[in-house]
Amino acid sequence: MLKLPYAIRDFYALITEGYLYIDRTDHISVMENLGKELLFLRPRRFGKSLWLSTLMNYYDVAKADDFERLFGHLAVGQNPTPLRNQYLVMKWDFSVIRSHGTIDQIEKNLHQRLNVWISIFADDYRHYLSSDIQIYPDALATFDAVLAAINRSPYKLYLFIDEYDNFANEVMMGAQGQNQKRYLDLVMGEGMFKTLFKNVKAAGSGAGLDRVFMTGVSPIVMNDVTSGANVNEDVTWLPYFNDLCGFREAELRVLVEQMVDEGQVVEAKVEEVLEQMRIFYNGSRFITHLPGGDVQDAPMVYNPTLAFYFLRNIQRFGEYPENMLDTNLAPDYNKLVYISGHPKGEELLVDALNEETTVTVSDLGDRWGVKEILDPDQQRERLAALLCYLGALTVGGKTPDAEVRLEIPNLVMRKLYAERLLNLTFRTAAERDEGHEAARLLFAQGELEPLCAFVEKHLLAVYSNRDYLHFNELTLKTLFIALLHYNNLYIMDSEPAIQRRYGDLIMMIRPEMRHYSVFDLLLEFKHVPLKALKVDEHQLTGQEVREKSLAELMSLSAVQKELTGAKAQLRDYRQRLTQKYGRALKLRTYTVVGIGFERLIWEEVTQ
Repeated sequence: MLKLPYAIRDFYALITEGYLYIDRTDHISVMENLGKELLFLRPRRFGKSLWLSTLMNYYDVAKADDFERLFGHLAVGQNPTPLRNQYLVMKWDFSVIRSHGTIDQIEKNLHQRLNVWISIFADDYRHYLSSDIQIYPDALATFDAVLAAINRSPYKLYLFIDEYDNFANEVMMGAQGQNQKRYLDLVMGEGMFKTLFKNVKAAGSGAGLDRVFMTGVSPIVMNDVTSGANVNEDVTWLPYFNDLCGFREAELRVLVEQMVDEGQVVEAKVEEVLEQMRIFYNGSRFITHLPGGDVQDAPMVYNPTLAFYFLRNIQRFGEYPENMLDTNLAPDYNKLVYISGHPKGEELLVDALNEETTVTVSDLGDRWGVKEILDPDQQRERLAALLCYLGALTVGGKTPDAEVRLEIPNLVMRKLYAERLLNLTFRTAAERDEGHEAARLLFAQGELEPLCAFVEKHLLAVYSNRDYLHFNELTLKTLFIALLHYNNLYIMDSEPAIQRRYGDLIMMIRPEMRHYSVFDLLLEFKHVPLKALKVDEHQLTGQEVREKSLAELMSLSAVQKELTGAKAQLRDYRQRLTQKYGRALKLRTYTVVGIGFERLIWEEVTQ
């Protein structure tokens, strides 16, 4: 049976125990020639630790006798580089450094961990070194002792640092208020963390350290630690490495077809399985320039952890996961909390979720840190870039004036955005529960009135108080998305068959959920500003709008115009969906019109 390496980051174990390995070792020669100190960034759970482990096994002198077993069947095994199995390798894994406590406590923990890793190194290579390594309370002194021992040997050191910014990021994500000082003390003064990287840099200048490979999530900590003068080559956005740690759809197709051969997937459902994965998991690009082409033509890649999570569920239970978001990735929600805590953060999340509102940056860059994030003039752009590094936005292409266009990569990430906006808008659990109940009545009974009443009561007042100048049908749609996205029943807003235009919200029941008594839903949103509402040349006020009945509002010419246009669009959409889904479709269609910040009116369109 196909052994899926879900959450396995150890290359040696993966190969020797017969797990699936999608070969990327042809990238080793390219990476080797780029430089001696490399920084490679990817979002959480995107396979970067496995790639680091692959490199460690490839360069480790102690694994020379295992080269054929480990790499003989892979691309680099057919054409190895001169540096294979030439190094003593040491690994530091900063993901295990505790981020809580005082700076002194964090630094003490860092000293202890470094000494543990150096002790493991000393034990692994005692036969390759001519002298024992003294362990000192000060781990930097211990590191100097390691380098001295290596210099007395015929070997050089290759240092691998995994998740270099993990514990510093945990501190940074609370970088407002009291935690800001903790973060700045950690990375900027003359504390242990900054001093450590100075020592690493010095060791690469003939002191026994020949190469460094680091993984992480963003360039922020490296920039803050080194004040923009680091010597690492950041290879994150190079075209060669777009798919280094992600899966192409063609590769997933091969896996699904193998699962057909093993009887785990019915052959007739191959395209459905791939479509579900495409909607929920595809969409990341790690490239900002495509030589000789358009960035938009670069292939999008899947998060490996999510792909294996989905396929493993089919293997175990014969069905798709009920919750398409792997709980191991749920902490990504906290990154959205951090972003929305900045003055321009919430507006950025709203604009990204709107879809039709373009989020752009001049560049993603690697020479910026917390200072730039806190700068009002740079904040929106730097937060957008950070969302891209975190995997919450991805490169969609370039604008006509060469700006980098960013978009939410897939449906599971859109759901996290909606959840964050919902929690920002409704501060109490009672309000959120009331909204969920109103949404449930729409799903199960086709009753839209309770949801519209809830939005009118709780949401329109919020936006009115904020004087949200760009409120329109897109904003209205975003409010509904936040309320409706919490469930696991639907594929939301991702149906290409109807060639949708602005404003529509499409909720199709997931294939495996069609036995439930819920409806497919199609909503078209329109907005009429107060200035367009007149009765006998009298422009209505907000108070007058609130006092009118629904029938009176629907009779207004400006409202009638929007209703007529929405109905025509819905009939067209309905026909297209019916042609595609036939009798399986359980469609209810509605038009929703927002009138200023005051009222919502709605109407079901049945034919």
